[in-house]
Parts: sequence; C-alpha cells; structure tokens
Amino acid sequence: MCYLSFDRNQMTNLQESLNKEILLTNSRGSYCCTTVVGCNIRKYNGLLVVPVPALDDENHVLLSGLDETVIQHGAEFNLGVHKYQGDNYSPKGHKYIVKMEWERVPAITYRVGGVILKKEILFCKHEDRLLLRYTLVDCHSATTLRLRPFLAFRSVREFTHRNGSYNGIYQEIENGISTCMYEGYPKLFLQLSHKNQFCFHPDWYMNLDYPRERERGYSSSEDLYCPGYFELPIRKGESVIVSAGLNEINPKSLRRMVEREEAQEDEMSSFYNCLVRSAHQFHIEKDGEHYIIAGYPWFKCRARDFFIAMPGLTLSLGETNLYELYMKTSAKALSEYMSGKPLSVEVYEMNQPDVVLWAIACIQQYAKSEGYEACYSKYGQLVEQIIDYIMRGKHPNLYVHDNGLIYAKGKDKPITWMNSSVDGKPVIPRSGYIVEFNSLWYNDLCFWAELLRQNKRAPEAEKYREMAIEVAASFKHVFLNKYGYLFDYVDETPNWDVRPNMLMAVALEYSPLNRAEQKQILDVCTRELVTPKGIRSLTPKSGAYTPFYAGPRRERDYAYHQGTAWPWLTGFYLEAYLKIYRRSGMSFIERQLIGMEEELFYHSLGSIPEFFDGNPPFHGRGAISFAINVSGIIKAIRLLDNGESA
Repeated sequence: MCYLSFDRNQMTNLQESLNKEILLTNSRGSYCCTTVVGCNIRKYNGLLVVPVPALDDENHVLLSGLDETVIQHGAEFNLGVHKYQGDNYSPKGHKYIVKMEWERVPAITYRVGGVILKKEILFCKHEDRLLLRYTLVDCHSATTLRLRPFLAFRSVREFTHRNGSYNGIYQEIENGISTCMYEGYPKLFLQLSHKNQFCFHPDWYMNLDYPRERERGYSSSEDLYCPGYFELPIRKGESVIVSAGLNEINPKSLRRMVEREEAQEDEMSSFYNCLVRSAHQFHIEKDGEHYIIAGYPWFKCRARDFFIAMPGLTLSLGETNLYELYMKTSAKALSEYMSGKPLSVEVYEMNQPDVVLWAIACIQQYAKSEGYEACYSKYGQLVEQIIDYIMRGKHPNLYVHDNGLIYAKGKDKPITWMNSSVDGKPVIPRSGYIVEFNSLWYNDLCFWAELLRQNKRAPEAEKYREMAIEVAASFKHVFLNKYGYLFDYVDETPNWDVRPNMLMAVALEYSPLNRAEQKQILDVCTRELVTPKGIRSLTPKSGAYTPFYAGPRRERDYAYHQGTAWPWLTGFYLEAYLKIYRRSGMSFIERQLIGMEEELFYHSLGSIPEFFDGNPPFHGRGAISFAINVSGIIKAIRLLDNGESA
C-alpha cells in the first residue's frame, strides 16, 4: 500500500482536502504548489511559479491553474475546482476524485461514469517547467479532453485583477501556444505531446477567493485571465503530456522527459523518506552557489536558518558533499560580511549577531561527522577568523564583556530568532546577555579549543579552554536562577520568562552547566514547554501566553513567539533528553516523533510546517514547509537510530 495516499472520502471532503497542499520545487527556486484537489487557497499557490530577476527578487505566478474537462457524447464534466467569494465552489470537480497517491510523483485519479482518468504532476529539477501526464485508464466510448489554462503573471506578494493593460495576444507553436500578459515577463509556452486544437476564447474569471489570505488579515480576491482552451481526443490506455515552461521544446521529447524526471524523484514510501525528499526541496543552485531556502512558499535564504538547518539536511543524510557545497557559499557570505564587503551571494540577514555563533556550531557538526583533522583542514581558518572577529569587537552588535559573556542590543530591533515586531518595535525585546547566544559562545570556544588541541596547537588551545572556564562561571552567575532554570535574557534586570532558548545550554555538545543543573532545566522544559508538535515558545503559566496564531496581522505578530510550538526545537530538546537520560530516553524520543509523523499528511504533504498552535488541536501555521524543522526532525530520527544501534 502507498504510504502517502488518500481515499475518495478524504479527497471529496473540502474541509479536509483544502488543508493538504502539493509542493514541487526545482534547483532554480521555482515551484508548483496547490491543494490536492487543485483549488488554490493562497496567493502563493500556482502551477508554475518562477523568479523573474528582470523585475525583482520575488517569485511570480505565471500559470495559476489548469482545468481539465472530460467530454463524452457531448456531455462535459469539468474536473477543476475554484473557490469564489461567499464559500461558493465552481466547478466542483473534486466530487469525481477517486483517490490520490504519491509514490514518486503525486497522482490523482478521477472517475466520471465509465471514464477513469489519472493525472500525474511533475516539476523539472533543473529548468522552469511543469509537466502534467494525463492517462485515460478506462472508457467505454469516444472521449475528448479539454484543458483550460488560467494565467496570472504577477508577483506572489500581489493579486491580479481585470485590467486594460494586459496583452491577450498569443502565438501558435508546435502543439501549443506562447503568450505573455505584461512587459518584463518571460513568455509562457504551453505545449501538448499530441496534436490538438486551441480555441481562442479570451475571458476573465472574476473574484476567485483565497481563504488563507483572508485568515491572515489580507485581501483575498483575485481575477484570472483565460485565453481559451486546448481540445483533443484521447484513447483508452493513452497518455497525453502537457508542458508549461519558459521556452519552446520538441513535443516528441515530452514522454522521455517525464520518464527521466520521474526516475529522479525520491520515493515517498515512509516517514523518513518523505523527510529526505523534503530536505532536497530546500536546495537551490544559482550562478554556481548553493543555498538552503528557509521555507516555502515565501521565504528566501536566511543566514541563521542556513547554519541551523545545514547539518540535518546534509550530514544526517550522509550527504557530506552537499554540506561542503552549502558551506562554500555560506563561508563566502561570512568572509565578505566580516570584511565589510558587499555580499556577492544571496544570503539574507547576515547582520544578525548570532549568525557567526551558529556558523561555528554548524562547522562543529562537520567535525563530529568527518573528523577533527578534516574539519580543521577545510574550515579551521574560517573558525579562527570568526573567533577573532568576535573577540576584537568587530561585529557592530556583538560585544565580549570583561566577564567573558556575549552582549548584544535588541531593544529597538529584533536580533534573535524570536523576531516578530509591531510598529517597528520587537514584540519580545531580547537584549543584553541572551541565553542562547552565550550557550553557543561557550560551546564554540570549547569546540575551537578542541579543534586546536587535536591539530597540535596545544598552547593556543589552553588559552581558549581557560577563556571557556571563565565564561562558564559567568554564565551560571548571570543566568541560573533560584528556581532551577535559566533567565531568557539579562540586561538591567533579568527576564524570568520560561522559554525554550535555555535548551541550548543542555543540547549543545559543551555545556557551561553541570549534569544536575542541566537536568533541572530539561525537566522545566518538559513540564511547561513540550507539546506533541514542538516546543512552546513561552510557558502557559505566563500572563502573555498566546497559544493560537490567528486573526489580523497585528494579532498574529504578537502571538508569533508567545506560546506557539516550534518543531525545530524538538531536535535540540531530544538531543538534550538523550544526553541526560541516555538509552532510557529512546522510547520517549520515539513517542515524540510519532506526533510529527501525522503532520506529513497535512500542510505541504511529506513535510513539516513552520510552527503550530501551542494548545490542542495544535493546528499547523505559517509556511507549509520549513527547513530547520525538517532538519531538526531528521536529526532526531538519527539520534534514535544511533541510540538503538549502540
């Protein structure tokens, strides 16, 4: 039986099926994303969504949708689904869906009387091209297939509406057409593998409704342009392939192209295999550089996420070569930033003060995987450069105080991963001595000392070891409170909020705390922060606790880190749990992972969303696929595997 599959009842129930989205990506940053029934629910949905560098650095929806119609004996059965304002759906093609299965590619099967039609969706790995394969599995009489494209030609941040500025002209090409609605956009080439008739019948479809945008407090209405439709006969057992791309191709090559792309797809045959496939979806290659997209559908490559996600998305999968490609790009970004040069690579938010701290922790994972000698040879110079950069106070917002601790200013602008702001001010003004910054700093110093020691630089290693001892003493003095947990940050006064950031002082390889202190912190987190879907960003005991992320943008920004649960922290929590409880923690880790597995069947199928509500029923929120979450869960699975085989 197919691991990722849904039956007729699940597919025809729109309350359920509209919460399941298909996400297909390529190495260029383009994607295809829609619900399993083909009904778009957000402005980021579309069958062909691509970057248009000539316009801006955003993605743009060219082909929003493609409606299929089966015609027999003059009767038309439209398999498409569109939502209009007022909770109206037209047509209601979802009622013809029999099942959806995803082994290598998503496949939706429709049944209309005696007609059984199977649709498979592919997205080319290294070019901007959508491929749809329609196979007529069964029929009892002559059947015609009609395909109606819906065009947007707009940024994912905007909507398109009926206007007089669009260009409705098209050019005929082999087995299809090319068209471009607005100046500055690339042409869209729509071609079929079989000869067909294109009927030019231009029209605007008005007031399509995107409920996810309305839920987020945004405008939710759009108009889409349809230039006409393709029509062709299809015989029993025959497959027709549709290509939507940015250049014209030979239609005779489409069958081989589909077979080649299908063979390259990862199998979706288990919890782990789905996460492996998801890990690969975050990989972007541009101008010879390799990036990790922070999440789909709206994030770019963010420096902090880059370093947090990298080990789990590569080393935990045995993909050392990919780690080295990512690190080559991120090391360039680090070196250029620390030298005060303009960045030649597209890594955003390099100025965040903890980025350099996470970078060393990321390199530390390479040392654990590939050995300290190999790590020193490849990245020793970079680690030394970062340590020197921090020690000399060259970072504009990272200071080493006389007590050895790291200090950063965050009252006026968010500087940590808890980065929501309202009216330009951080919701959580984490400033001063920040707990995870200093946990990372202590760990990084210890790692650097060990790297030096193992590579015959003992005198220097001793210098940093002694520095780490001083940091550990100051860390306890500043952060450890009488209730057995750590202050979240300390400036003029300490912040008493119970938050998950203190987990880093336990989970990282080197901790400034003794075992009893680590256990106390872990127990507090277990009692107050752990959920089946991740680690809460704030204890429910706090008066500021806001577990549900809903409502207008302002309300959501206030709730973003005030109780919502974050799966990426689960990886660190389980690492800490295993560190304290060793093999006796195996069954607990397994139970936590079970809570995450069921999420593969919602949001972006086969992946993990950005975060969850902090209270039951723990709805998934934010981006439908998030890199550091996938990385964290993969690391947790590896922890479980390694623990069971020990």
